[in-house]
Amino acid sequence: MAINLATEEIAGSGKGISNNPLTLIVKKNGVPDLKMVDLPGITRVPVRGQLEDIYEQISSIMMEYITPKESIILNVLSASVDFTTCESIRMSQKVDKTGERMLVVVTKADKAPEGLLEKITTDDVHIGLGYVCVRNRIGTESYAEAREEEERLFESHHSLSRIPRSMIGIPILAQKLVQIQANIISQCLPDIARKINDKLDANVSYVNKLLQNLSSVDDTMATLVHILSNAKESLRKILLRGDFEEYPDDIHMHCTARLAEMLNNYSDQLQANCVENESKDNFLMEEIRVLEEAKGIGLTNFLPRPAFLTILQRKVNFISTMPVAFVDKVWIYMEGIVLLNLMRHSNRYPQLLCSTRRSAKNLIAKKLEQSKEWVLETIAMERLANYTCNPEYDATWNKIMAQQHAVMEILKDPKKNPNVTLDGYGNVDIGHLRNHLGDIQQAFDMKMRMTAYWKIVLRRLVDAMALHLLHSIHNLVNGELEKEIVVELMSPHGAGIERILEESPALSDKRIRLKRSIKLLKESKDLVSNIMDKVASYGD
Repeated sequence: MAINLATEEIAGSGKGISNNPLTLIVKKNGVPDLKMVDLPGITRVPVRGQLEDIYEQISSIMMEYITPKESIILNVLSASVDFTTCESIRMSQKVDKTGERMLVVVTKADKAPEGLLEKITTDDVHIGLGYVCVRNRIGTESYAEAREEEERLFESHHSLSRIPRSMIGIPILAQKLVQIQANIISQCLPDIARKINDKLDANVSYVNKLLQNLSSVDDTMATLVHILSNAKESLRKILLRGDFEEYPDDIHMHCTARLAEMLNNYSDQLQANCVENESKDNFLMEEIRVLEEAKGIGLTNFLPRPAFLTILQRKVNFISTMPVAFVDKVWIYMEGIVLLNLMRHSNRYPQLLCSTRRSAKNLIAKKLEQSKEWVLETIAMERLANYTCNPEYDATWNKIMAQQHAVMEILKDPKKNPNVTLDGYGNVDIGHLRNHLGDIQQAFDMKMRMTAYWKIVLRRLVDAMALHLLHSIHNLVNGELEKEIVVELMSPHGAGIERILEESPALSDKRIRLKRSIKLLKESKDLVSNIMDKVASYGD
């Protein structure tokens, strides 16, 4: 009654069909699992209440279930029909041309016994799994009564009694279905075992990679020491030694090369942004104006130091923001490298990861401030005094001062072309200087001295910057980072060991589920292995 009601609810009260399955679960202890799908019978001509495309609908449903290669196609045919023209056989052969998945159950053997033996033994339609002939229950017969009548029929009937015992009766059909199922399972077992192993390996690997639980203070400290040791060694390789074996294809992590690249760019920027490179117009006019303002009571032709410092300070001020911007850039890069490295070594320990990240960011911020202070102090020193013991200064000054005679010769002769090519400046128009002949030699001397000295200043800014950064990075890697992290963990205002030992409920639940899954997979693996051993033994 319940089945009829469910059928009407799904397919309607007429004679329509639906592709929504109606599932009936029958359970009994000691009986193997067997899934059977009872498909609708084929209807070619629609009857009243059925749609015109009823055949196409039924065919579509049938093909959906019989196409998978894992399915066994059970054809239920009446003994009276011609098997070679049966529609269900023809449809089955579309998806199983060799017939290896086809089994035929011949019903109503008692209604059409004559010629049945020839039909099932000739096998004109190639039924790979064979035939089973059965007698249907009649009227109110019980299952036991029906089986007794079936057995009596196939034993006593003059024609049906000649059919082999392996091809008759409901018990044989049940046995055959179980055997077919066992064969299918045995064929699938290696693949099932492989999938179980793959899933087990994946879960075990994931648990090993999963954020680890720290259960004690000793465990936490041992883990922290291990993380810091590995992180420091990695940072030494990529920041100090130029060893990129851990990141062969990630050029962003080739830190010594990237830092050298940034330093070279910094040097190029300093060179490119010199005041001299901005314009060649009004050559020497700034020096003349400064010298005019620096005049006082005293001997002539002496170069006033205040005038030189005035020019120097303007040049230093002009490039003063560049070193600050450069250290900003370097330490932003360093922060990314250090954090990425720490994450790589501590990402399995979420509590430690948070603390180490926070410590690293705090330390980098301190290092940045220290570098800025150093840069500002360096700039202030360059503003304060003009000094170098570098012999290159004198060599450069003497070389470019040799051009002064040619400049003066041009200025004294109004007929000469006022354009002159000067070392370090290129082609310069000096015609406007003919109105300042009295100041030219002193102005030219100061400019050439500044040119020679400025090269020293720029090189000093670059070299000192490189040494400062190398020293800062060395200290960070070899002690400061470790100290900062330990202070963060041990400080009463820091993360605290007790809080680190607390694991989030979500992570704890995930760990428990994974361990439960691993236990179940191991049990399944053992079970499948035992079944495969038994199958192999029976096969032998």
